[in-house]
Amino acid sequence: MAEGGRGAASVASGMKELEAQVKTCQLCRLAKTRTNAVPGEGNIGAEVMFIGEGPGYHEDKQGRPFVGAAGQFLNELLQIAGLSRESVYIANVVKCRPPNNRDPEPDEKAACAPYLERQIALINPRVIVTLGRHSMAGFFPGERISQIHGTASVVDGRLCVAMYHPAAGLHQASLADIIRADFRKLPIYLEQAQLMASPPKEVVREQVAQAESARESVIHREETAVVLEAAAEPVIELKDQAQVAVVAEAPAVYSLAPEPEQPAVEQAAPEAVPVMEKAKAPTRARKPRATKEEYKQLSFFDL
Repeated sequence: MAEGGRGAASVASGMKELEAQVKTCQLCRLAKTRTNAVPGEGNIGAEVMFIGEGPGYHEDKQGRPFVGAAGQFLNELLQIAGLSRESVYIANVVKCRPPNNRDPEPDEKAACAPYLERQIALINPRVIVTLGRHSMAGFFPGERISQIHGTASVVDGRLCVAMYHPAAGLHQASLADIIRADFRKLPIYLEQAQLMASPPKEVVREQVAQAESARESVIHREETAVVLEAAAEPVIELKDQAQVAVVAEAPAVYSLAPEPEQPAVEQAAPEAVPVMEKAKAPTRARKPRATKEEYKQLSFFDL
């Protein structure tokens, strides 16, 4: 699908321009500590888009999303859902790695919000899958992932599915099978989403405009442009991909031992999966608008 009916060449050009902007972005403190920005990757015509929290150690080194231990588990989960990395698009809420894999700050998420909104507008996916609580919060404000994981709701005209972050299954073995079971529902959700009409062009424009408005309240502030002191708690970064994962459910960083092999649990796909329709679901919660004096960066997003 293409944004507002635009052709594939136009979408590809828009995505290439966005990726270049992300790679040179200096809008928040994360630009000071990153090795590489991680715009995202995948099929720009994908029907399913996955949104994680932010890059980790390996992602920061390679400039690609989900290439560490959590990425290996995500590959397995995609296979369970009958998908592949080549058929989906994968992005993150923030495009640069927070130091020591700490949680992204609200102003950092707001500064990156227009990039993500633009990606959604360009790809125009039928289904958005949020991975972890930081991603979930943008689509299901006020909800708890432990209560809504594996469920779907219509948000801004799209079917959005809340999932645990793959790293949570690496950190807590009991969650691994729960995550696998949730991913088995994705084909059913995709079938349901195909019966829905795509959001109109005007709605997509408004979503991007609201993301830009939220960014106005944070960029170019003094506290945003400096590098904060790293957390006092030491964090050991291991280069073995099987031993490192970022757990979206907890602020700490975990060094993980390889997950022991467990017998596969076969579960029959449910006959039907209910979708929670939110009555006139409001567009995502946004930060208050800032004064014009605070917003000195011209927007480069032009649908």
